[in-house]
Amino acid sequence: MEKNWRSESRKKQVDPKELEELCCSLRLEGKTIATLNGSFDLLHAGHLHIIFEASKKADALIVCLNTDSSIKRYKSPSRPIIPLKFRIEMMSALYFVDYVTWFSETDPVQVLSKIKPDVHVNGAEYGEDCLEAEAIKSFGGKIHVVDIIDGLSTSNILKKVQKCAL
Repeated sequence: MEKNWRSESRKKQVDPKELEELCCSLRLEGKTIATLNGSFDLLHAGHLHIIFEASKKADALIVCLNTDSSIKRYKSPSRPIIPLKFRIEMMSALYFVDYVTWFSETDPVQVLSKIKPDVHVNGAEYGEDCLEAEAIKSFGGKIHVVDIIDGLSTSNILKKVQKCAL
C-alpha cells in the first residue's frame, strides 16, 4: 500500500481532549516530554531552528498550535495566512516533531497544564519569564530558551513580500 503524506501526518495529530491520555502513556514508557507553542504561520527556517532545538530537549516533542480564531484575537484579524488544517499538516510532516495539537485560547497555559511538560521551549524574544513560566514551573518543568535567528520572522517576511508586491 502506498503511503499518503496526509494520512501519515494524521498519525501525529492529537486532539486536545486526548492529550492527558497520550502524556500518561508516554510517561509510563519512561519518556520525557518537551513542548513548544505558537502560530507557526508561514513556516520558515527560523521556525525550523527552534522546533529542532526543542526536539532535542526530551524524548517526545509536542507542538501546540494556536487555532485560527486564537491568532485573529492576539495578532490581527487578517491572520493567519495559512489555515490551521494546513499548519498542522506541515508541522506533522517534520520528522523531529512527534505530536501536534492545537488550542483556541490566546495563551497556551491551559493546554500546557494538560501536558505538564518536563521542558517547555520558547524563543529568546519571550525569555525565561514568559507567560507560561509560572505554570510550567508549578508542575516541576523547566523553561528552555532558544536564540532567534535575526531577520527570520513571519513579520519580516510579510514586509518583504509587501515590498515586492509594490
